[in-house]
Amino acid sequence: MTDILLVYITCDSVEQAKTIGKHLMKNRLCACVNIFPDMQPMFFWPPKTNQIDESKEVVLIAKTTEGKYQELEDEVHKIHTYDVPCVIAIPTQHISKKYYNWLIGELEFEEK
Repeated sequence: MTDILLVYITCDSVEQAKTIGKHLMKNRLCACVNIFPDMQPMFFWPPKTNQIDESKEVVLIAKTTEGKYQELEDEVHKIHTYDVPCVIAIPTQHISKKYYNWLIGELEFEEK
């Protein structure tokens, strides 16, 4: 097990995913993001109804550490347009040493 998390975040557009991703990266809350356009979700909305929403979404995956997760989640909630954004942290069990060192190095980088 490692302290690296993959944070799964749904967005309403690629533009929103890029905005959130850049915001998180500039604040060193994640080292990189991946954006998956054109996801096909199905979920109950509005809440506590039998209505199934089938709108399109974009998935943003942010790579971070356990120690930065709460601040990352807080920032997503501040800038996201959804009332209830999906923000799910997925723990990692294994990660290559070189990639881990790069990721940690980016999260700890401070411009001089």
